[in-house]
Parts: sequence; C-alpha cells; structure tokens
Amino acid sequence: MNSIEEKLWNYIDGTCTPAEQAAIALLIEHDEVYRRKYGELLALNAEFTNIELDEPPMAFTYNVLEQIRAEQALKPLKANIDNRIIKGIAAFFILTISALVIYSILMVNWSAGNIEWKMPQLNLPKVSGLLSSGVIKGFLFFDVVLGLYLFDHLLRRKKIAKAA
Repeated sequence: MNSIEEKLWNYIDGTCTPAEQAAIALLIEHDEVYRRKYGELLALNAEFTNIELDEPPMAFTYNVLEQIRAEQALKPLKANIDNRIIKGIAAFFILTISALVIYSILMVNWSAGNIEWKMPQLNLPKVSGLLSSGVIKGFLFFDVVLGLYLFDHLLRRKKIAKAA
C-alpha cells in the first residue's frame, strides 16, 4: 500500500490527528489523484460495511471442543520423567562400579606372576545387638500389614474395574 492510500484510509477510519484530517481534506479538494482514490476507497469501505459476515452454527464450538477432548482421551497418559535425573542416576552407578573395579585392580599384587588379593581390614560395628527378636517381630508385623494393605488395594481396583 502506498502512502496516499494509507493517509486516505486513516482519514476514512478517523484514526489520524485533526491537523492531518485538515491537510488530507485540502488535498482531496484540490488534487485530482487524491479525489479519485478517495472515491474508490469510500466505495470499497461501503462494500465492506454491506457484507454480511458468515457465522458458524451454534454447536460449532461445542463440536470442536468435543473433538479435542476425544483426541486427548485417546492419547495414553505419560509420566514426565526428567532425563537429567535418569542420566544422574546412571552416572552415579557407572562411577561407583568404575571406582570398585579400579580399586580392585590396584589391590592386586602383580609381582612374580603370583596374584594375591590384599583385602583391607574393615572395622564394622557389631549388629548382633540390633537384631533382637523384638526388632525382627516388629519388622515382620509391619511387612504383613503392608502386604495386606496392598492386597486390599488390588482387590478394590479389580472390583471397581468390573463395576465399570
């Protein structure tokens, strides 16, 4: 669009300043090019106002939303798992296993073709006092209660699935 058309459209729409309106009105009165283009644009603007807009049917929005819901229902639900977490866990295990392999290789006595493993002395705490019969019974009781809870949850899920 050239500047004449832009000025005239702004004049027709009423979006220009009063000073610009006065200047464009003078140009329309005195300049034949502006007058002819102004007549064309007024006719075009009148055509635009006479055009009846097509409206979608009343149920259009409802039908579109139902199609969107149906498409979303078909997609399986996926848990968003951050790949950085998976890579971090993998890196931890790779580093741990690598450290154990390197440590094992360094502890081997490679002299004279006779391979001996040197195991370091580890001072571990005595756990025999921690595993008394009461602790073991409490642990087993907790496991039984947890198992019954999970079994009940499984049965309720099957019952709901059959009812639906």
